[in-house]
Amino acid sequence: MKFSEIKKEEWPALKPYLDTCLLPVTGLVGSESPVEAAECLEKLRDVLDLIERPYRGRTVTYPAWHYVPDRDNLNTQLAASASKLREVGFRYVVVVAASDELGIGSAAGADLLITPGNSAEATRLIAELWR
Repeated sequence: MKFSEIKKEEWPALKPYLDTCLLPVTGLVGSESPVEAAECLEKLRDVLDLIERPYRGRTVTYPAWHYVPDRDNLNTQLAASASKLREVGFRYVVVVAASDELGIGSAAGADLLITPGNSAEATRLIAELWR
């Protein structure tokens, strides 16, 4: 479910069921051509599709971080966002990245990182997370 599909009055009733936040990261730096930007967005879409569709009743997809010009601080920034997302009620935060090359690690504060490199295992990884 996309964040924009949830109405204010519905959130209290849905909150116990929608316990997992998907935080997409495109990782653009601003120097990409239109074709390169489109390819990156398509990769992110493809990875998200593997999670959003089968887990629609349990996940909320937040707005994507499209531009990440300061990759040196990306893990710190993601960790701060993950902490805030937990404060609003999400038990799990899953970072979904368009690339394996962004340098996102365990310091990002997410419970799980899904990238094109491990997307074939996304269903299994999320099931393990929820156990």
